Amino acid sequence: AGSPEVRVSSNLAFQRLQAATNPQYTLTTRIEGDCLDDFARGGPTSNSGGFASDASASASLDAGSPITVVNSGSVGPYDFIVISVDPATERPSDTAVEWLRDNDYQIDESGAALLDPYLAGGMNLLAFRLTKGNSTGSIRPVQIVFGPGQASIPIRPTAVAAVEDMGVMVWVLGPHRAVPANYLSLELNESLINWLNPGLNYNDVVTEAANQAGGQGFVTEMAGPANPLAETIFASWESSQWESLRTTDWTGREGEMLQSVLGTFSQHDGIRDVLAATVPLPADVPGITYDQLAACVSCYYDWTDADIEGLTPAAFLAAMQTSVIDPMQSTRDLFEDSPYLTRFYTTMSASEMTRDPAFDFNASLADVSNLHTAERVIECSPSLSQFEAPWRVELPSGQTVRGTGGSWPLDVATTAMPANERIVRYDTEGPAEVVTDNGTVIATALAAHNATIPRRSPGVSVGGGASALCSVGHGARDASGLGVLALAGLALVL
Repeated sequence: AGSPEVRVSSNLAFQRLQAATNPQYTLTTRIEGDCLDDFARGGPTSNSGGFASDASASASLDAGSPITVVNSGSVGPYDFIVISVDPATERPSDTAVEWLRDNDYQIDESGAALLDPYLAGGMNLLAFRLTKGNSTGSIRPVQIVFGPGQASIPIRPTAVAAVEDMGVMVWVLGPHRAVPANYLSLELNESLINWLNPGLNYNDVVTEAANQAGGQGFVTEMAGPANPLAETIFASWESSQWESLRTTDWTGREGEMLQSVLGTFSQHDGIRDVLAATVPLPADVPGITYDQLAACVSCYYDWTDADIEGLTPAAFLAAMQTSVIDPMQSTRDLFEDSPYLTRFYTTMSASEMTRDPAFDFNASLADVSNLHTAERVIECSPSLSQFEAPWRVELPSGQTVRGTGGSWPLDVATTAMPANERIVRYDTEGPAEVVTDNGTVIATALAAHNATIPRRSPGVSVGGGASALCSVGHGARDASGLGVLALAGLALVL
């Protein structure tokens, strides 16, 4: 029922964080015996797909209105407003939606229905809209600070715009490993992941695992110390370089300033907004937009532009500090100040978004590595090439998967095998409560599959030909996160 602190955040910080914490699957290959093409060592020994995983908002309220404006303002490219609705109102969501529409906030009918549980419970409503003059290209994450309490994601309103099996990635910072407080925890069946190219089907395995848990479960993809990731998010050299640029006297060197600053920070969020606020469009280029200028400032201003009329170095650098640097630095600070980070991932469809996931902590749980390594052993014989020879992959879970050629033999869509090895539930202390254990079912299905793959011919020597030939790393998802994640969040609970 209060009003949170709202700050602008950075897509780049999330992209770097995702890349650093993505699940990584590494498959090494070892040769047993001698294959038909061993004399040239020219046969394929691995199959790689190359895939690694601000004017204030205003409102005119009549006396006695059921709507109260608790707070309003602007942050980054957005106007925001916090409103409360009189709990005596017959249907608070209808009143809130009508008021928001009257004040140029967009919301549809399905969104109105999803607000009822929150407003009926006495919660306030925080709404954002793009400030006039900003395009969708200006969209950035926001940081919303509520103070102490249990971390939770208001997923129910997301159902309005959710696509089928939408990816939801969450990082939780806090004193210990985080656990879903009201969702299940999913432990994947590693044999269904395509270890030859995990990027092809990792998301499918997670989706099926979540579906088999009723659509409300998370995979814990990584859990460990948070501090080492601070440097990944905003490197010390970037901070030092910015400090040097910020404290330089650029009077009469405006063109050089633009080139020097954007040479390092052009890919950071907020550059377009900084240019629009402090840099005039070149008068000799009719029709140019700030989006074009942001994409190639050197196309319009160069080092020799000594005095750009209308550009004040101090104003430009102050805007850079507020819009570009501070969001990166504040995110880094979170990781420096927090002992532990846990990353969760799942996929959800609109029909499954009926409960807001909340997270708590369990100090007794071990770290979870995002690095996974397995070995493939090619069982050679003189009558078969390495590509034709049968092979076995020995997984970290202890499972063995047999196959031939360059394709993974098990497919989550067609293999009669659970996508979860276990589904568990965690409390704030102690080990997991096992909800479903599929270990025996998976072992039986794997044994049946493996029996269909021929083994190396009897009597063939396995000596002399064994060697580690390759190590191919793969990530579970695109490190950029663009086009993959529909919702990502970073939560801090102290």
